[in-house]
Amino acid sequence: MRFEFYSDAIADVPKLSVDGTVDNAIHFSHWNGNKTPAQVKADTSTEIVLSVWTMLNGEHALALRDELIAAAEAGDFSEFSSVDGVRASIVIQGSDSPIDKSGSPLAQQLAGKDFNDESRNYDLVLPHVERVLTRTDEFEPLWRDSWARVERALDSFAKGASHIEVFEDAKLSLVTLAPEVFGPSGFDPAQHAAPFAAISHHALGELFLIATPLNQGWSYRLDYPYYSWAETIVRPRIARRDLTALMSRLNELETNDAGTWRMDSSELASAAKFSDENGKLAVASLPPDVVASQVRNGLVESTAATSR
Repeated sequence: MRFEFYSDAIADVPKLSVDGTVDNAIHFSHWNGNKTPAQVKADTSTEIVLSVWTMLNGEHALALRDELIAAAEAGDFSEFSSVDGVRASIVIQGSDSPIDKSGSPLAQQLAGKDFNDESRNYDLVLPHVERVLTRTDEFEPLWRDSWARVERALDSFAKGASHIEVFEDAKLSLVTLAPEVFGPSGFDPAQHAAPFAAISHHALGELFLIATPLNQGWSYRLDYPYYSWAETIVRPRIARRDLTALMSRLNELETNDAGTWRMDSSELASAAKFSDENGKLAVASLPPDVVASQVRNGLVESTAATSR
């Protein structure tokens, strides 16, 4: 058995499709539309086949099952299953952010240059997966900065500076982030993503309303749980909501014309944002309690209407 990154050249070749849904293949994937055999279905592709590396290494990988799954949960779903799981994921694919496209730190170190080529990433990283999982501390230069941001966000929640309010009837979490999560200068939409691992570690429900102080106002984004893009077995399936009426209601209340409340599917788990015409988070005038109340009411009303 050998690994080959998918291309049209092998479209008609019988194959195993690991973490993908290509034709003429047996699927081992959690991507929507997969035809993975029912007896091996799981939430992460790593649990299905323990990743491409494990497909290639067979039973040898079983001893690292827990480490592989923790790293996959961090990489696929921004979940905090273990410290080394998050760190290993950072080494292999980058930060805890599912929207970070900067590439694999390990692949770039091995290549001796910055680049982002998925096929080349596999070739470079696969021989080193076991060492990343079992000797994660040796790769500290590659995970140190990103891990520090994760740790800072987790610490902010632990101290109560950032906090979560859960509206159980609407299956909604209001996540209010402290400026310290992003460093001394506070939140900058051009530089910073939400601390996804810390949020997923604390938030509950089917929608996360994330509020962050920004230039005397607030930035807002609504996200589904970060696993929701995948076809899951243990984690509950999350239905996408029609938020059109809610967006209209919020826009009627909003007094800052720097942005607009709009539905957003530009990221795997994003639902809506208050953003400018370029899609960048903008400053909203509405305070978090007002926005949360409107979102909660909209979700409850929508659920009631659907159940009639």
